[in-house]
Amino acid sequence: MNNTKDKTSQLNEDLKRLSEDAAKKSGLPIISDDKTKDPLLIDQRTLLLKYLLPVKRIMPFYDGLKRGEIMATKCKKCGAKYFPPQADCSVCYESEMEWFKIDDEGVLLTYTQINVKPASFSNHDDYIIGIAKFQDDIKILARVIADGLKSLRAGMRVKLVVTKNLSDDNLVYIFKPI
Repeated sequence: MNNTKDKTSQLNEDLKRLSEDAAKKSGLPIISDDKTKDPLLIDQRTLLLKYLLPVKRIMPFYDGLKRGEIMATKCKKCGAKYFPPQADCSVCYESEMEWFKIDDEGVLLTYTQINVKPASFSNHDDYIIGIAKFQDDIKILARVIADGLKSLRAGMRVKLVVTKNLSDDNLVYIFKPI
């Protein structure tokens, strides 16, 4: 079992024990926040969310991934540009969008290593994510494939690459230093 799963299991056990102890004392699974002393209810449910999202109006983005391209949208009325792509403009509220390909070279603005991962990435080793700026001031968040943090620096050139995700073979986009 990996470290994240161990920590999650331990946290669940600790919460269960705290809940049981609190219920014995007060009849309710309520504890005090360590910092604020505010009451906190320990919910007994596990929340798992799955979504089905309609993508008909942004399907050119996914078609672009299949071709190895990253696509964005631009409002035909006001010129606002969007990545991730949007079907409707949040500036002028129009729905007339045009598609354009994002250049595959950009500048790394910032980056960090992820050590505490969300549940959906709990089976992954620690990884690096970054934000890079591309043409027209478009900023993209993506995983950075590099030889560790020391090989990266803000301001360096990166290439935006479409590749298969290691865990499920879905197409994803990543940054690679140039």
